[in-house]
Amino acid sequence: MTDATTVWSTARERGLHGCECCGLVSLARARDVACPRCAHPLHARKPYSLQRTTAFLFAAVMFYVPANVLPVMGTSSALLGRSQHTILGGIAELWESGSWELAVIVFIASIAVPIAKIASLALLTLSSWRRSTWRQRERATLYRLIETVGHWSMLDVFVVVLLVGMVQFGAFASVQPESGLLAFGLVVIATMMASASFDPRLIWPDRDGADAAP
Repeated sequence: MTDATTVWSTARERGLHGCECCGLVSLARARDVACPRCAHPLHARKPYSLQRTTAFLFAAVMFYVPANVLPVMGTSSALLGRSQHTILGGIAELWESGSWELAVIVFIASIAVPIAKIASLALLTLSSWRRSTWRQRERATLYRLIETVGHWSMLDVFVVVLLVGMVQFGAFASVQPESGLLAFGLVVIATMMASASFDPRLIWPDRDGADAAP
């Protein structure tokens, strides 16, 4: 058992680096050394993690507006003619037609999840810039939740692509992707890149300030 006088030290303070490729933990005190097992470069922290995460977040916010304003899908039929649908318009149509379950699913996948992901990453990035020690365990849990939800980020894009491939009946009916789908895909990619660029180890800043962002 440990007593109250135990002094804890971090892996970085002991010179231990974990390989991002194969997961091997090795003793490497020199900078920019390679993993002895897979030769992948070792870093105590991801290089320019906060700078890259911030840049991808700004890109996600910029693309989020056209993703919701521009149409994501266009439909053509011999009876109804051609019509275009935005994300919000599609949610409203599903709700008015009585498909409340589908409307809720689309709203969560297209509106709630991207906003929550951008806001969560912004919180993690801002607190890491400030080297905050506020609710570190909760912030680590939030990061793991973002990583889990990120696997479903392309759900809307997959649905539209499937519709385009399946609903092609010549002159009777067809579905075409629109520019809003491209913007939404860029939002998803930007948030995924921001999540991949963020180093969760920055949630626990070193006591000597060695991991402070330049």
